[in-house]
Amino acid sequence: MKEQIGLDRLTGLIAFARAASLGSYTAAARALSVSPSAVSKSVQRLEEHFALKLFTRTTRSLTLTPEGRDLYERALRILEEVEGIDQAALASRAEPAGTLKVTAPLPIGLNILAPALPLFRQRYPKLAVDLRLGDQHADIIEQGIDVAIRVGNLADSRLISRTLGPHRTAAFASPGYLAARGTPTHPQELLAHECVNFRYQSSGQALRWPYQEGERTLEVTPKAGITIDLSDAVAAVLAAGGGIGISPCYVAAPYVKRGELVPVLPQFTLERFPITALWPESRRGSPNVKAFVQFLGELFPSPTPWDQAVAEAASNSG
Repeated sequence: MKEQIGLDRLTGLIAFARAASLGSYTAAARALSVSPSAVSKSVQRLEEHFALKLFTRTTRSLTLTPEGRDLYERALRILEEVEGIDQAALASRAEPAGTLKVTAPLPIGLNILAPALPLFRQRYPKLAVDLRLGDQHADIIEQGIDVAIRVGNLADSRLISRTLGPHRTAAFASPGYLAARGTPTHPQELLAHECVNFRYQSSGQALRWPYQEGERTLEVTPKAGITIDLSDAVAAVLAAGGGIGISPCYVAAPYVKRGELVPVLPQFTLERFPITALWPESRRGSPNVKAFVQFLGELFPSPTPWDQAVAEAASNSG
């Protein structure tokens, strides 16, 4: 007679699969809402049951052993089946409820999503939102994310996508800075100005500023007195009179409305990438996902309010 799998072993498989996909017990614990010691003990019991070493551990990371890699691939198939059962049950329920896990880049989450979440909760009080801001490279499926907001066209056959709106950037400066230093009319004049630049956290590279010259798109990397790896901090420095810099319009728009920033150098106003919503194929029928994606469509009308605010300010200053 075959031994039936116990609850402890199922728990161990879930903890093991999360630790393997995320690279640490701490990250797995965060994803599962348990303590790191609970994850560690579950994996340890699993190793004892199978009499296998599943991880090679160092102080900084976990690396799968060959036996661990084989078990991980099998465990993922089990978890996908469990996920399918869960989503089928959700789809049979008409009213959104439970917890919706959403991930987004920090600037989009801070400036667009977070201010709108109270309205979403008013509509769906039985649906809690777990918003995670940051890593654009995290695997949506492995982390159990329901909806991800990303910048750019991201092809993944496992995911359904919907374009929400443009990721438009422009050049900005404070009225005080421009009054003291003058308003440039061409990118070449940036040599005579203080510039604030953005640095990508993923690559460590400074932003090259693209601009339109006739029908050509050119680039310039100005000498920056201040370089920061967060768009919101760049906008804050610009509003404090730090110089001229590039910012997404959805970050700069509140400053523009308050008169703390004005758009300059229209050559730098470009639609660079789309902002996209992504969700796993397994969530296609989820009422939670349907409700949130519909809500996102309302947050991103055409034109978006932040792009419109910047365009009106540019027209008034011109």
